[in-house]
Amino acid sequence: MNRVDRTAPARMPWHGVIVATSLPFGRDLAVDHGAYGDNVARLAEQGLHGVAPNGSLGEYQTLTYEERDRVVETAVAHAPEGFTVMPGVGAYGAIEARRHALFARDAGCQAVMCLPPNAYRADDRAVLEHYAMVASAGLPVTAYNNPIDTKVDLRPELLAKLYAEGFIVGVKEFSGDVRRCYAINELAPGLDLIIGTDDTLLEVALAGAKGWVAGYPQVFPRACLDLYDAALAGDLTTALPLYRRLHSVLRWDSRTEFVQAIKLGQDMTGRTGGVCRPPRQPLDPETEAVVRSATQALIDAGVN
Repeated sequence: MNRVDRTAPARMPWHGVIVATSLPFGRDLAVDHGAYGDNVARLAEQGLHGVAPNGSLGEYQTLTYEERDRVVETAVAHAPEGFTVMPGVGAYGAIEARRHALFARDAGCQAVMCLPPNAYRADDRAVLEHYAMVASAGLPVTAYNNPIDTKVDLRPELLAKLYAEGFIVGVKEFSGDVRRCYAINELAPGLDLIIGTDDTLLEVALAGAKGWVAGYPQVFPRACLDLYDAALAGDLTTALPLYRRLHSVLRWDSRTEFVQAIKLGQDMTGRTGGVCRPPRQPLDPETEAVVRSATQALIDAGVN
Protein backbone atom coordinates (compact mmCIF):
# COMPACT_ATOMS: atom_id res chain seq x y z
CA MET A 1 0.00 0.00 0.00
CA ASN A 2 1.19 3.54 -0.78
CA ARG A 3 1.21 5.27 2.59
CA VAL A 4 0.82 8.99 3.04
CA ASP A 5 4.02 10.44 4.52
CA ARG A 6 2.83 11.56 7.95
CA THR A 7 6.20 13.11 8.83
CA ALA A 8 6.40 15.44 5.84
CA PRO A 9 7.10 19.05 6.88
CA ALA A 10 4.17 20.27 4.77
CA ARG A 11 1.65 18.81 7.23
CA MET A 12 -0.29 21.58 8.90
CA PRO A 13 -1.45 20.99 12.50
CA TRP A 14 -5.03 20.34 11.40
CA HIS A 15 -4.01 17.81 8.73
CA GLY A 16 -3.94 14.06 9.29
CA VAL A 17 -6.00 12.00 11.72
CA ILE A 18 -6.95 14.24 14.63
CA VAL A 19 -8.85 12.15 17.16
CA ALA A 20 -11.94 13.74 18.70
CA THR A 21 -11.25 12.30 22.12
CA SER A 22 -13.83 10.98 24.52
CA LEU A 23 -13.41 11.94 28.17
CA PRO A 24 -13.23 9.33 30.94
CA PHE A 25 -15.04 9.98 34.21
CA GLY A 26 -14.70 8.32 37.59
CA ARG A 27 -17.53 6.78 39.58
CA ASP A 28 -18.30 10.23 40.99
CA LEU A 29 -18.45 11.57 37.41
CA ALA A 30 -15.37 13.72 38.01
CA VAL A 31 -12.95 13.90 35.07
CA ASP A 32 -10.30 11.16 35.28
CA HIS A 33 -7.29 13.13 34.06
CA GLY A 34 -4.91 10.25 34.59
CA ALA A 35 -6.89 7.98 32.28
CA TYR A 36 -7.37 10.79 29.77
CA GLY A 37 -3.67 11.57 29.67
CA ASP A 38 -2.91 7.89 29.14
CA ASN A 39 -5.39 7.78 26.25
CA VAL A 40 -3.75 10.80 24.59
CA ALA A 41 -0.25 9.36 24.98
CA ARG A 42 -1.39 5.99 23.58
CA LEU A 43 -2.92 7.63 20.50
CA ALA A 44 0.36 9.39 19.81
CA GLU A 45 2.28 6.13 20.22
CA GLN A 46 -0.02 4.45 17.71
CA GLY A 47 0.90 6.92 14.99
CA LEU A 48 -2.11 9.22 14.95
CA HIS A 49 -1.49 12.90 14.31
CA GLY A 50 -3.26 14.67 17.14
CA VAL A 51 -6.28 15.06 19.38
CA ALA A 52 -9.25 17.41 19.54
CA PRO A 53 -10.36 17.61 23.18
CA ASN A 54 -13.54 19.35 24.32
CA GLY A 55 -15.59 18.43 21.29
CA SER A 56 -18.94 16.71 21.30
CA LEU A 57 -17.24 13.36 21.91
CA GLY A 58 -15.59 14.97 24.93
CA GLU A 59 -19.03 15.95 26.30
CA TYR A 60 -17.93 19.58 26.44
CA GLN A 61 -21.45 20.80 27.08
CA THR A 62 -21.36 19.20 30.53
CA LEU A 63 -18.00 20.69 31.56
CA THR A 64 -17.27 23.86 33.50
CA TYR A 65 -14.73 26.36 32.19
CA GLU A 66 -12.22 25.09 34.73
CA GLU A 67 -12.76 21.48 33.66
CA ARG A 68 -12.37 22.38 30.00
CA ASP A 69 -9.13 24.24 30.77
CA ARG A 70 -7.65 21.33 32.65
CA VAL A 71 -8.60 18.86 29.90
CA VAL A 72 -6.65 21.04 27.44
CA GLU A 73 -3.68 21.18 29.81
CA THR A 74 -3.76 17.40 30.23
CA ALA A 75 -3.78 16.85 26.47
CA VAL A 76 -0.86 19.24 25.94
CA ALA A 77 1.11 17.63 28.78
CA HIS A 78 0.82 14.18 27.15
CA ALA A 79 1.36 15.28 23.55
CA PRO A 80 4.83 14.61 22.14
CA GLU A 81 6.52 17.07 19.80
CA GLY A 82 4.72 17.28 16.47
CA PHE A 83 1.47 15.87 17.86
CA THR A 84 -1.40 18.33 17.45
CA VAL A 85 -3.72 19.46 20.22
CA MET A 86 -6.68 21.24 18.58
CA PRO A 87 -9.35 21.84 21.23
CA GLY A 88 -12.96 22.48 20.48
CA VAL A 89 -13.96 25.98 21.56
CA GLY A 90 -17.68 25.56 20.96
CA ALA A 91 -19.88 27.85 23.05
CA TYR A 92 -23.17 29.70 23.00
CA GLY A 93 -21.52 32.86 21.75
CA ALA A 94 -18.32 34.48 20.52
CA ILE A 95 -17.21 35.89 23.88
CA GLU A 96 -17.06 32.43 25.44
CA ALA A 97 -15.57 30.81 22.32
CA ARG A 98 -12.83 33.46 22.13
CA ARG A 99 -12.09 32.93 25.81
CA HIS A 100 -11.51 29.20 25.19
CA ALA A 101 -9.35 30.00 22.13
CA LEU A 102 -7.19 32.36 24.17
CA PHE A 103 -6.69 29.69 26.81
CA ALA A 104 -5.75 27.15 24.13
CA ARG A 105 -3.20 29.57 22.69
CA ASP A 106 -1.61 30.22 26.07
CA ALA A 107 -1.59 26.48 26.89
CA GLY A 108 0.49 25.73 23.80
CA CYS A 109 -2.10 24.38 21.37
CA GLN A 110 -1.51 24.63 17.63
CA ALA A 111 -5.08 25.33 16.42
CA VAL A 112 -8.69 25.33 17.58
CA MET A 113 -11.91 23.87 16.21
CA CYS A 114 -14.95 26.11 16.38
CA LEU A 115 -18.67 25.58 15.95
CA PRO A 116 -20.81 28.54 14.87
CA PRO A 117 -23.00 30.20 17.52
CA ASN A 118 -25.32 27.48 18.76
CA ALA A 119 -27.72 29.28 21.06
CA TYR A 120 -30.00 30.44 18.27
CA ARG A 121 -30.31 30.50 14.47
CA ALA A 122 -27.60 33.06 13.74
CA ASP A 123 -27.58 34.86 10.38
CA ASP A 124 -24.48 35.27 8.22
CA ARG A 125 -23.48 38.55 9.88
CA ALA A 126 -23.49 36.94 13.30
CA VAL A 127 -21.50 33.95 12.04
CA LEU A 128 -18.87 36.22 10.49
CA GLU A 129 -18.54 38.21 13.72
CA HIS A 130 -18.33 34.98 15.72
CA TYR A 131 -15.41 33.62 13.73
CA ALA A 132 -13.71 37.02 13.57
CA MET A 133 -13.65 37.14 17.36
CA VAL A 134 -12.35 33.59 17.71
CA ALA A 135 -9.68 34.17 15.05
CA SER A 136 -8.54 37.29 16.92
CA ALA A 137 -7.11 34.98 19.61
CA GLY A 138 -4.29 34.28 17.18
CA LEU A 139 -4.55 30.53 16.54
CA PRO A 140 -5.59 28.94 13.22
CA VAL A 141 -9.32 28.14 13.32
CA THR A 142 -10.97 25.14 11.73
CA ALA A 143 -14.70 25.64 11.42
CA TYR A 144 -16.99 22.81 12.43
CA ASN A 145 -20.12 22.53 10.32
CA ASN A 146 -22.68 20.45 12.20
CA PRO A 147 -26.16 21.56 11.10
CA ILE A 148 -27.56 18.37 12.58
CA ASP A 149 -26.80 19.43 16.16
CA THR A 150 -26.76 23.22 15.83
CA LYS A 151 -29.20 25.70 14.35
CA VAL A 152 -26.62 27.12 11.92
CA ASP A 153 -25.58 25.61 8.60
CA LEU A 154 -22.15 26.70 7.34
CA ARG A 155 -23.08 26.57 3.67
CA PRO A 156 -20.27 26.44 1.10
CA GLU A 157 -20.91 30.09 0.20
CA LEU A 158 -20.63 31.15 3.84
CA LEU A 159 -17.48 29.10 4.34
CA ALA A 160 -15.97 30.83 1.32
CA LYS A 161 -16.67 34.23 2.94
CA LEU A 162 -15.12 33.13 6.23
CA TYR A 163 -12.05 31.88 4.40
CA ALA A 164 -11.74 35.02 2.25
CA GLU A 165 -11.77 37.15 5.41
CA GLY A 166 -8.95 35.04 6.88
CA PHE A 167 -11.04 33.77 9.79
CA ILE A 168 -10.72 30.02 9.10
CA VAL A 169 -8.15 27.66 7.57
CA GLY A 170 -10.28 24.53 7.24
CA VAL A 171 -13.68 23.04 7.88
CA LYS A 172 -14.73 19.84 9.58
CA GLU A 173 -17.67 18.94 7.35
CA PHE A 174 -20.29 16.99 9.29
CA SER A 175 -23.39 17.54 7.17
CA GLY A 176 -23.02 14.09 5.60
CA ASP A 177 -23.64 15.60 2.15
CA VAL A 178 -20.53 14.75 0.15
CA ARG A 179 -21.71 16.95 -2.73
CA ARG A 180 -20.90 19.97 -0.58
CA CYS A 181 -17.24 19.03 -0.55
CA TYR A 182 -16.92 19.73 -4.25
CA ALA A 183 -18.74 23.06 -3.90
CA ILE A 184 -16.38 24.04 -1.05
CA ASN A 185 -13.36 23.17 -3.19
CA GLU A 186 -14.71 25.27 -6.06
CA LEU A 187 -15.71 28.32 -4.00
CA ALA A 188 -12.70 28.33 -1.64
CA PRO A 189 -9.88 26.29 -3.23
CA GLY A 190 -7.43 27.06 -0.40
CA LEU A 191 -9.77 26.04 2.40
CA ASP A 192 -8.75 22.66 3.79
CA LEU A 193 -11.53 20.08 3.77
CA ILE A 194 -11.57 17.89 6.88
CA ILE A 195 -13.57 14.67 7.10
CA GLY A 196 -16.12 15.08 9.88
CA THR A 197 -18.18 11.90 9.83
CA ASP A 198 -16.44 8.54 10.19
CA ASP A 199 -18.96 6.84 7.91
CA THR A 200 -18.23 9.15 4.94
CA LEU A 201 -14.44 8.92 5.26
CA LEU A 202 -13.78 7.34 1.89
CA GLU A 203 -16.12 9.59 -0.05
CA VAL A 204 -14.79 12.83 1.48
CA ALA A 205 -11.18 11.67 1.19
CA LEU A 206 -11.69 11.14 -2.53
CA ALA A 207 -13.17 14.64 -2.73
CA GLY A 208 -9.83 16.08 -1.63
CA ALA A 209 -9.73 16.04 2.17
CA LYS A 210 -6.57 17.01 4.02
CA GLY A 211 -7.53 15.59 7.42
CA TRP A 212 -10.00 13.59 9.47
CA VAL A 213 -11.39 14.65 12.85
CA ALA A 214 -12.25 11.15 13.89
CA GLY A 215 -13.97 9.20 16.63
CA TYR A 216 -13.33 5.52 15.94
CA PRO A 217 -9.51 5.57 15.84
CA GLN A 218 -9.88 5.48 19.63
CA VAL A 219 -11.24 1.95 19.22
CA PHE A 220 -9.40 0.63 16.15
CA PRO A 221 -6.44 3.01 15.70
CA ARG A 222 -4.27 1.00 13.32
CA ALA A 223 -7.11 -0.05 11.04
CA CYS A 224 -8.47 3.50 10.88
CA LEU A 225 -5.02 4.88 10.13
CA ASP A 226 -4.53 2.34 7.36
CA LEU A 227 -7.94 3.26 5.95
CA TYR A 228 -7.18 6.98 6.04
CA ASP A 229 -3.78 6.58 4.39
CA ALA A 230 -5.16 4.38 1.62
CA ALA A 231 -8.14 6.66 1.00
CA LEU A 232 -6.00 9.80 0.70
CA ALA A 233 -3.58 7.94 -1.58
CA GLY A 234 -6.49 6.88 -3.81
CA ASP A 235 -5.59 3.24 -3.15
CA LEU A 236 -9.08 1.78 -3.51
CA THR A 237 -7.75 -1.76 -3.65
CA THR A 238 -6.76 -1.37 -0.01
CA ALA A 239 -9.31 1.21 1.16
CA LEU A 240 -12.59 -0.19 -0.13
CA PRO A 241 -12.59 -3.62 1.54
CA LEU A 242 -11.31 -2.10 4.79
CA TYR A 243 -13.98 0.60 4.66
CA ARG A 244 -16.69 -1.99 4.09
CA ARG A 245 -15.40 -4.04 7.01
CA LEU A 246 -15.26 -1.08 9.41
CA HIS A 247 -18.51 0.56 8.34
CA SER A 248 -20.59 -1.48 10.77
CA VAL A 249 -19.03 0.55 13.59
CA LEU A 250 -18.09 3.77 11.76
CA ARG A 251 -21.78 4.52 11.17
CA TRP A 252 -22.29 4.99 14.91
CA ASP A 253 -20.21 8.17 14.76
CA SER A 254 -23.16 9.87 13.04
CA ARG A 255 -25.85 8.67 15.44
CA THR A 256 -27.21 10.17 18.64
CA GLU A 257 -25.54 7.51 20.78
CA PHE A 258 -22.08 8.03 19.25
CA VAL A 259 -20.37 8.89 22.54
CA GLN A 260 -21.71 5.83 24.34
CA ALA A 261 -20.94 3.58 21.36
CA ILE A 262 -17.33 4.73 21.06
CA LYS A 263 -16.77 4.52 24.81
CA LEU A 264 -18.11 0.97 24.77
CA GLY A 265 -15.70 0.14 21.97
CA GLN A 266 -12.81 1.61 23.97
CA ASP A 267 -13.72 -0.55 26.95
CA MET A 268 -14.01 -3.65 24.77
CA THR A 269 -10.54 -3.11 23.27
CA GLY A 270 -8.76 -2.45 26.56
CA ARG A 271 -8.84 1.34 26.42
CA THR A 272 -10.60 3.57 28.92
CA GLY A 273 -14.06 4.68 27.81
CA GLY A 274 -16.42 4.34 30.73
CA VAL A 275 -19.62 6.13 31.60
CA CYS A 276 -21.07 9.39 30.34
CA ARG A 277 -22.30 12.39 32.27
CA PRO A 278 -26.00 13.24 32.24
CA PRO A 279 -28.01 13.88 30.17
CA ARG A 280 -26.44 10.98 28.25
CA GLN A 281 -27.71 7.65 29.52
CA PRO A 282 -26.23 4.17 29.08
CA LEU A 283 -27.15 2.48 25.82
CA ASP A 284 -30.45 0.65 25.99
CA PRO A 285 -30.00 -3.15 25.90
CA GLU A 286 -31.06 -3.54 22.26
CA THR A 287 -28.72 -0.78 21.00
CA GLU A 288 -25.85 -2.01 23.16
CA ALA A 289 -26.23 -5.51 21.74
CA VAL A 290 -25.94 -4.17 18.18
CA VAL A 291 -22.87 -2.05 18.94
CA ARG A 292 -21.24 -4.78 20.98
CA SER A 293 -21.83 -7.40 18.28
CA ALA A 294 -20.36 -5.23 15.50
CA THR A 295 -17.35 -4.33 17.63
CA GLN A 296 -16.71 -7.89 18.78
CA ALA A 297 -16.87 -9.19 15.22
CA LEU A 298 -14.03 -6.85 14.27
CA ILE A 299 -12.01 -7.80 17.35
CA ASP A 300 -12.48 -11.49 16.54
CA ALA A 301 -11.31 -10.80 12.98
CA GLY A 302 -8.07 -9.34 14.31
CA VAL A 303 -8.85 -5.70 13.55
CA ASN A 304 -7.02 -3.36 15.90
